[in-house]
Amino acid sequence: MRRVAVAGDKPYEVVIGPGAQAELGLILAGTARAAVVHAAPLAAVAGAAVETLQTAGVAAEAIVVPDGEAAKTAEVVAGLWEEFGRLGLTRSDAVVGVGGGAVTDLAGFAAATWTRGVRIVQVPTSVLGMVDAAVGGKTGINTGAGKNLVGSFHPPAAVLADTDVLPGLPDAEFRSGLAEVVKCGFIADPAILDLLEADPTGRRDTEELMERAVQVKADAVADDLYDVGRREYLNYGHTLAHAIERVEDFRWRHGEAVAVGLVFAAELAGQAGLLSRAAIDRHRSLIGSMGLPTRYAGDFSKLQAVMRVDKKARGASLRFVVLDGLGNPTILTDPDQAWLGAAWSAVAGPLRGEA
Repeated sequence: MRRVAVAGDKPYEVVIGPGAQAELGLILAGTARAAVVHAAPLAAVAGAAVETLQTAGVAAEAIVVPDGEAAKTAEVVAGLWEEFGRLGLTRSDAVVGVGGGAVTDLAGFAAATWTRGVRIVQVPTSVLGMVDAAVGGKTGINTGAGKNLVGSFHPPAAVLADTDVLPGLPDAEFRSGLAEVVKCGFIADPAILDLLEADPTGRRDTEELMERAVQVKADAVADDLYDVGRREYLNYGHTLAHAIERVEDFRWRHGEAVAVGLVFAAELAGQAGLLSRAAIDRHRSLIGSMGLPTRYAGDFSKLQAVMRVDKKARGASLRFVVLDGLGNPTILTDPDQAWLGAAWSAVAGPLRGEA
């Protein structure tokens, strides 16, 4: 079992490995009640979590929410609050989020806002959830204006990344999660890049890749829980990615959008004279070899309008995380429109061979 400590005012562990979910009873021992929030396809995993808790003496009940980004709405979180009230959840009780990044975002936000904060234990069931969404305490829901614009910082009591569920993930979902892993390689840990270049599927070294990616996030979160400094670098590739997701009404997987966003950010850094052509090409070749998209056919004017209401925007300024050399992220504010246009041209349009 691999363990990554996340420091801060409320330190916790991310546990990575087969059977990690079994530690749920230890973490919540002595808790009177717990609500286990999950999407319908994960009923079996949620049922196992309920059983683990009940064996530990916790009165646990499962609550079903919609699957994917459809869960992250004000209506769904309002329904959860009603369920928490029905269960009699108090501030000494707990919520457990079982699912991918969307469900852990939702469950975390519901926990953060119920009685002004109850404990949340995250049990992510996707690569994306295990290495990114469930770690770090960011919670939130979407609005018509954009993704994750309503939320709270609410660190979990623990994250249990049970790798027993990964073999059942569809290949496309597994690959999508790896986009967040390769991002961590570009901004902080070049060993991740080496491992993925040796095996672009990520299947051979999955747990090491996950541990390294979680460590990158843990280091950033420990220094900057509230996303005002170093933690912003974790958004590498995400400014364009969130705009793609919004314009596509979330039909694109998050990791697929991030993959395009990473290539775009690398090209933008090249335009600004910060990143070498070899480093830019390494982005495109590695991401492509992983089976992730490196191009997107869309309307850049629409994307720019959405990017201006991104969480990382400040007033009228458009801000991008870029690299000033591999492993050295920085913020580029209001880049020249010509640079933006050139970077967009480098990722615009379908992949070669596509219609």
